[in-house]
Amino acid sequence: MNIEKMKGTFTQIFGAGADPEVFFAPGRVNLIGDHTDYNGGHVFPCALTLGTYGFVRKRDDDTLNLYSENFSSDGVVTSSIHDLSPSGNGVWTDYPRGVIWAFAKKGYTIDCGMDILFYGDIPGGAGLSSSASIEVLMGTILRDLFGFQELPVTRIALLGQYAENHYIGTQCGIMDQFTSAVGKADHAIFLNTYSLDYELVPIRLGDICLIVTNSGITHSLVSSAYNERRRECERGLDMFQKVIDINSLGDLNNEQFDRYQFLIPDETIRKRVKHAVSENRRTVHALNALKENDIFEFGRLMNKSHLSLRDDYEVSCEEIDFLVKTAWEVPGVIGSRMTGGGFGGCTVSLVKKRNRNLFKNKLAACYQEAYGKVPEFYEVKIGDGAGRLL
Repeated sequence: MNIEKMKGTFTQIFGAGADPEVFFAPGRVNLIGDHTDYNGGHVFPCALTLGTYGFVRKRDDDTLNLYSENFSSDGVVTSSIHDLSPSGNGVWTDYPRGVIWAFAKKGYTIDCGMDILFYGDIPGGAGLSSSASIEVLMGTILRDLFGFQELPVTRIALLGQYAENHYIGTQCGIMDQFTSAVGKADHAIFLNTYSLDYELVPIRLGDICLIVTNSGITHSLVSSAYNERRRECERGLDMFQKVIDINSLGDLNNEQFDRYQFLIPDETIRKRVKHAVSENRRTVHALNALKENDIFEFGRLMNKSHLSLRDDYEVSCEEIDFLVKTAWEVPGVIGSRMTGGGFGGCTVSLVKKRNRNLFKNKLAACYQEAYGKVPEFYEVKIGDGAGRLL
């Protein structure tokens, strides 16, 4: 991304004046541990070098001007920092506005307006957390420009989640915002989503590359069954808590689930809880496999994770299942699974570097033959969390 060129665009949009200050927040890919974050389990994501850039200049009045290069046809969207009611239809401006609203709700006063240009290189709707990226970006901007330097990055993540839950209306967990805020280059984050204890774990892939494959099926967590899955898990937790002293489904192991699953008469809810419990244990085992340099066991656990997301949690889709099944048949693929909220989006695969072209060519040809479109491939790098660039 050409920062100087984008600064020139900022001047064209908002007029001459002081140079804008420049910030960045990354997207994320989750290696394993999906739909465990709002169930008090563990996740194992990493931040990407793809993300959202913000070019910002404070104003002398209370006007908030927002412009996105990714939605340039919308032009400049103007409001007051004192009038931040949500649109109700999940437009892109709700995400930065929601974070400003969350800061004010929690007592952090924003005392003037801003001109902000956004540019993101995360494919929209791909499930790589473009929404969390813009939320954490906005929180980082507010922290640095309005004197909230005492705010730890974990607090910025929580404020982003608060905005998503209470302003946007998606009952997401903390994983996406936490990863964007805390990420470190060449490390994954092993996060206990109940306690927020975390460990930065070095990722040394050597002759293996990390490939994200975009199905081209755009998902929307607000309009999808995401919130329904969360409610189903909460109902399952209530049933378990009548007999077992637990705070979250993340407190259960597989043996306890097997012993007490009779407490859940509804088969659908039982399947949802089964996934939450088994996926959490897989994530813990995956961390141990990585620390023992057993990348093949890590890949096996990725594959089992996809089966659980497909069959028990039912958040995959036909196209994603096709990409994963095809990947499993390609020589040199260590593991492949859907990643993110589901209902479309992307897969993540560990592939031997010598086989990456075979992988891409095989998936592209098969997917085009089956669905009439070619998937996009991103050979992603693991990057740092949010911060100021200039």
